[in-house]
Amino acid sequence: MTETETATTPDINAIKSKMKTIWTAGDFGKIAEIIQGGADEFIDRLNLKPGETVLDVACGTGNTAIPAAKKGAAVTGVDIAANSLEQARARAAAEDLEVKFDEGDAEDLPYDDGSFDTVITMFGAMFAPRPDRTAAELTRVCRPGGRVVMANWTPNHFVGQMFKTGSKHVPPPPGIQPPVLWGDEETVKSRLNEGISNVTTVRIPIKFKFPFPPEQVVEYFREYFGPTKTAFASLDADGQAALKKDLVDLWTEHNRAADGTTEVEAEYLEVTAKRA
Repeated sequence: MTETETATTPDINAIKSKMKTIWTAGDFGKIAEIIQGGADEFIDRLNLKPGETVLDVACGTGNTAIPAAKKGAAVTGVDIAANSLEQARARAAAEDLEVKFDEGDAEDLPYDDGSFDTVITMFGAMFAPRPDRTAAELTRVCRPGGRVVMANWTPNHFVGQMFKTGSKHVPPPPGIQPPVLWGDEETVKSRLNEGISNVTTVRIPIKFKFPFPPEQVVEYFREYFGPTKTAFASLDADGQAALKKDLVDLWTEHNRAADGTTEVEAEYLEVTAKRA
């Protein structure tokens, strides 16, 4: 069965509605703060030029759109979560930056063909349920000679294991492929092929640091991170206790700090695709 066939088997409208509910739950800005340093480094590596047109797909609260605008790029951000976009607009206004933020879907971007020099997405478009459509849209809105640059969590490192742990307790809809497959080199190259002349990948480390122990980290995600918040809410008391135990065990196992705080190293795949 092909990727397209498996992805179109479920009720896609119901899945998209649920995804919107998930990503508007909690307060994603509290999660975004943790990885802002990594987002700044991601943008630094792009060497953006003043006036370069940039689309940030699944932009969240502006973690990459804001630093891109600081480089002088003409930035547009798009996301399905209206509450995250409100935070992004407030952040841009506070720094006196002109960034356009639109509500929209990574699988059906509201922009003309070839509208942007650079299309970026950091831990965002990878969660759209139909990877073939996402790849086609990222490519479509990029101008010939431009680039699509993604940051995708890898399946076998820490964040991939965290999502795997969650899926053990709250299985995803049948037919939907794991988002972390976007962090597999061969998979991403097979997806970004049509209209693309070259794809390069590199694995990048990124740290999570919290001033409290792993158990409180899990509670932090439970309160602020939409996927974790909704996963817990879908379970009964015993299910919640089991999920919490597994997540605390995972954070504890990977914790490098020994002073009552938490420091975990994660990894993502940085993907650069040249538009043909």
